[in-house]
Amino acid sequence: MGSRVRWEPGPLTELAVDLAGVTGRAPKVCFLGTACGDSPGLIRDFYDAVQSRGWTGSHLQLFTMPNVEDITAHLLDADVVWVWGGSVAGLLALWRLHGVDAAMRTAWEAGVVLTGVSAGSICWHTGGTTDSFGPQLRPITNGLGLVPFSNGVHYDSEPQRRPLFQSLVADGTLPTGYATDDGAGVLYRGTEMVGAYAETATAGAYLVEQDAAGDGVVETPLDVTRL
Repeated sequence: MGSRVRWEPGPLTELAVDLAGVTGRAPKVCFLGTACGDSPGLIRDFYDAVQSRGWTGSHLQLFTMPNVEDITAHLLDADVVWVWGGSVAGLLALWRLHGVDAAMRTAWEAGVVLTGVSAGSICWHTGGTTDSFGPQLRPITNGLGLVPFSNGVHYDSEPQRRPLFQSLVADGTLPTGYATDDGAGVLYRGTEMVGAYAETATAGAYLVEQDAAGDGVVETPLDVTRL
């Protein structure tokens, strides 16, 4: 929590900006609050937050209509795309309706750094667990699939998350995946997971895969770099 804004970018977001490797100008960060219905307050807080960091902010909203004419060009102009949490099912549906899914793939292939929290983490993967449909968690299996893994978020903070994620990997509903406690994230270069990071002293990250028998899971804690 910042003193001037409701929330501020944490070390994980700062890492994403650093990874963009921008020199000689302010990094350009594009924010998407689709999963929260493009809340005007959230977008306002984003601009306050990036101003406090000296970054150049922009946003893409889809309610009540897209705010830019060329979504692909808008994303390609960013160094970092930062996606907020909320309903990942709603996010994916709206992105596909407006062609944001294809635009994101184009941006990713061009080297734009893609990052996000909760729904904004699951969306890049093949799927994960979600409360988009109600308080009882359900699987989501139609993520963008930029990386060929599933994603388990809120692994330590919501009691249903860990057992459901493990059972979905065990029965093949979800492929091998990476799970993260709140405050942790994993880094991919292309489709390879190359590191786990955390902005708290205790948050962990885990590889979750089917066991050799194919009827259970093996959960392997990852080495985590503390930011």
